[in-house]
Formats: sequence, structure tokens, C-alpha cells
Amino acid sequence: MASLPKPPPPPRPKTRGNYNCGRCGQPKKGHVCVGPVPAPAPAPGGAAPTPTPSPSSSSGAASASGAGGEHRLRRALSFDEAGTTPPSPEKKPKVEDVDMGEAELDDEEATVDVGARQMPREVMAEVLRRLGPRGVMAAAGVSRGWRDCAGRVWRAAEELRLRVLASSGVGLLGALLPRCTALSRLDLRMESDVDATTLSCIAFSCPSLRTLEITMAADAVNRITGEDLSCFVSEKSTLSVLKIGGCSNLDILNLCSSSLSILWLSDLCSLSKSVMNCPNMNELSLCFTQQSSDFNDLVTLMDGLGRTCHNLKKMHISSNQLSNEAVCALENANFRGLCMLSLILGSKITDAAVTSIVRSCPSLELLDLSGSSISDNGVGMICKAFPHTLSRLLLALCPNVTTRGIQLATAQLPCLQLMDCGMSLCANVKNEKEGPYFGELNGGIRIIRKLSTLKRQPIHQKLIIKHGNLKKLSLWGCSAIDALYVNCPELNDLNLNSCTNLHPERLLLQCPNLKNVHASGCQDMLIGAIRNQVLNEFAAAEPSLPCKRLADGLKRVQLPQFQKQQPLEDDKLIELSQTHALCILVHNNITRAS
Repeated sequence: MASLPKPPPPPRPKTRGNYNCGRCGQPKKGHVCVGPVPAPAPAPGGAAPTPTPSPSSSSGAASASGAGGEHRLRRALSFDEAGTTPPSPEKKPKVEDVDMGEAELDDEEATVDVGARQMPREVMAEVLRRLGPRGVMAAAGVSRGWRDCAGRVWRAAEELRLRVLASSGVGLLGALLPRCTALSRLDLRMESDVDATTLSCIAFSCPSLRTLEITMAADAVNRITGEDLSCFVSEKSTLSVLKIGGCSNLDILNLCSSSLSILWLSDLCSLSKSVMNCPNMNELSLCFTQQSSDFNDLVTLMDGLGRTCHNLKKMHISSNQLSNEAVCALENANFRGLCMLSLILGSKITDAAVTSIVRSCPSLELLDLSGSSISDNGVGMICKAFPHTLSRLLLALCPNVTTRGIQLATAQLPCLQLMDCGMSLCANVKNEKEGPYFGELNGGIRIIRKLSTLKRQPIHQKLIIKHGNLKKLSLWGCSAIDALYVNCPELNDLNLNSCTNLHPERLLLQCPNLKNVHASGCQDMLIGAIRNQVLNEFAAAEPSLPCKRLADGLKRVQLPQFQKQQPLEDDKLIELSQTHALCILVHNNITRAS
């Protein structure tokens, strides 16, 4: 008789377990074991050993390690790589529960609450990217999810435009800029003072900065010195564009950078020393104030630029210390690749300086000699030197240029697209005690000292301009003109501000593409003549009336559908044509006709 199998032993009664750690033997209460994991015993038959979790390990960690390396999941907050984190006292989930719980945790982290809905954080970050800096900073205080989305916006920001109030100061920059690790362009509108601390904060917080623009408000003071600027440029090896306003405390300029390509410095007062070792610089703009002292050695500046900045293509210098000697130094610098040259407010510049410019710059596209003392002979030299390259010529505030020089430029420069002769043909000349009145480039009025070569312009002058490519013509303040004839098919902008002596019956405009006419300070009859001539030109350019032949052989002509003319008021539209538009600016009021 076969023996029956022995019954299984009765189950052991439930005990409270061991109070000591299975690895190091220390009490479990408040203990995190750091001892080595004991090696598992080899399985019989040469099979791979099966890891046995220690009593102190959590069931979640055991299930994660026993599920295989390819399916092992890590918890969101994991402080132990080996899975030895103490178990949670609330629950001991199964293997399936652990996987589902971690998947749900990832979904919660990938969304953010917006009202009563869930939105992906990538979408929320894209929405916050449309806001300004203050809006993003306010959104960060809503919740933890919104704060994370705002952090993503700051970390991904490449361009930042910020207005720094006087109450914020450099503290706002120190709190905000470290978050923008990928920032490459920074534009600051400073209403507080700027000093070396501001530059240090920018240099430390923006390692990959390429463009920096600092604009000063009227009440703000720029206390950056030449040494501070030199240290900042030398430390930022990636900086390529630097534009700073209000540089009244720059006494020296010693810059050395291989990456700097564009440099704009405005409101300079006293520049005793200037050395710029920037071989890759292609654009330079230095604007001096009218109260600048005689310590500005522009001759030495031009010589230094010729030795160190060989690739310079655009140069703009505004100073009342400009003279023929400085322009001759520019000739010795040999800037053969210069295509844009602007030397304005240099009352000591004469036709001799034009000779140096013609010799040193063979391919100019823009030439601005506003505020100089050149005459019609200098204009003739410019026309002979650049007949095929010059497209923009600015000769505002040049009292020695007459209508002959202007007509010569428009006749011999076929590529010309922009010409500014504002206040050059001015008849309002005061006596020598007060000095002559000249307009600034923005149309304002200021008083400067008497020019030694000033010539009184005749009051009654006739100007005839005929050009095929000219698009913008500025004759603001030319009160000496009483007759004007303009035949420019491509002209779309005409400035006749303060042309007080221009007679309406002696005005003829043949410009079919004219859109903007500036006529502030002109007579009402002149404004009406401008409107009538331009709109009549539009009407002549319209096609003939449409017609249709009916079945009975009769030809019916359809009448044009004109709208009723509205009263002429501010910001009112006058509907006269369906295909053209005219904008006439009169005394700061805009009158449009379309």
C-alpha cells in the first residue's frame, strides 16, 4: 500500500518580525542602511541566481528590480539608486500598481491646471512666451505648475527687451538675468542710473550674449567709464553688437575684441584717448554732444581706425569738431571697402574734404555731409566720383548749396533714391549778433554760431527736379523756393514742411506713385493745390469707364460708383479713388484721401 504524502506543516503564527536590519544588524527605527547588499546563493543546476530582497527593502523597490532591467522604472523622487529607500507606511502596492502609479505621476507632471482644465506644459509655456517680462513674472506666482512653465520660458529665451524702472535698479537684472541661460540679445531701456555694477551683472549672468543695447531715459545717468567698458568688452568674447547711449563719462576708449562688429556710442563729451583694436568691426557710430570740449582728437581717432579696423564698411561721426584735417586722416586710413559715410555737423568741412572722400572711398552708397560748408563744386565732385553707386545723398543744413547743386545731383546720379536738402535753401537768416537759424535733422529749430562761409540765399528761387528712380525727396525748411517742379514717377514721399514762400500757382507735381506729402507749416492754398494735383494725377491714371453691349445692340456705359465726399476733419477719410491713397500731414493733423 502506497504511503500517503505527509500533510503540510501548519502555518507559522504571524509574528512582529525582526527589529534589527538584515544587513548591518542595527535597529531599524530611524535607520537608513548603507551596508553592502549580500550576494545571493547560487541556484541549483547552474541557473542564474535569483535576487532576494532584504526584509528592509520596500515592496515597490523589490518589484521594480525584479521586473527586469529593460522595464525598470524610477520614482519621481528617488534618493537611492539601489532601491533601498524605506517603504511608505501607508500602502505597499503590487508590481502592476507601481507601474500605473508612476505613469499617472508622469501625466500629472506633464500638465498644468488652467481653470478647470488640464493643459500640457509645453503649450502653456508657448502661451507665456507671448507675454512680456512682467507678465511672465506675474504668471510664475499662480501655482507650482505655472512657475515651472515660466521657468521654461526664461531658460529658452534668446531675446529680452526690458524697461528698468528707477525703483528697481540693478536688483531686477540680478534676479531675472540668471534665469535666462540661453540669452543672446538684451535690449534695456534704463530709467535708473547705470554704472559698472550693471555691466558686471550682465557679464556674469549672460555667458552667451551677442547683442547688448542700453538706452537711457531723460532723467537717468550713465556712469560707465572707459575702464569699465574696456573690461566688459574684453570679458565678453561672444559680444558682436554693442550700442550704449548717454556715454558722457567715457574719457578714454580702449577696446580690444575679435568678435565685436558693430559699435554705437552716443552723447560723448570728452574723449581724450581712443584705441580700438577690433579687426572684425564693420560699423562704427560715434555721436558727440554739442557741448563737447576740444579734447576730442578726431585726427588721432581716424588714424587709429585705419591701423586696426581694416574691414570697416559703415561709419557715422557727429561732432562740431569735424574738420578737413580729420577727413584727410580718413583718406590716409585707406578704407577702400567703406560704403556708407556720415560726417554731420562739421561746419569746418569744405570742398577740400570732399576731395579726400572721393580719393579714399571709391564705392560709396550713402554719403551724409549734413551741417557742412561744402558748395556746389563739392556736389559736382560727388556726382563725378559716384555716378553708378551712390543711392542716398543727404545735404541738409548746408547753406552754401544752391538749387544749381541740387539739380546737378539729380541729373548726374541715376541710381539716387533718397535726397535730403532740408534747410539748405533757407532765406530766414538773422543778423550776425544772433547767429543764423538752422533746423536739426528731426525738423526742430536751434541756434548755432555763425559760419564763416555762410552765404545769403536769394529769396525767389526756382527748383526743377526730374529723376526716374528717386523715391524720397526732402525739402523741409527751404523757404527760399517760390517755384517747384517735380517729375519723378517713382517718388512716394515728399517733405515740404515749412516751405513758406512756395506759391500754389507755381507748383507742379507729376508723381503718380506719391503717397505721403508732409506740408506742416505751409499755406492752406498750397495744401489745396497739392491735394488737387495729386488726386487729378490719380484720376488720369485710372482706366476708362467700363461698358457693356446689350442684346438690342445698344451700348450701355456703367457710371463709376463714387462715394459721398465727407467733410474735411481731423482723422477723416476722403473717398475719391478706389485704387490710390494720399496722406497729407498738416500741422500735426493727418488727412488721408484714398
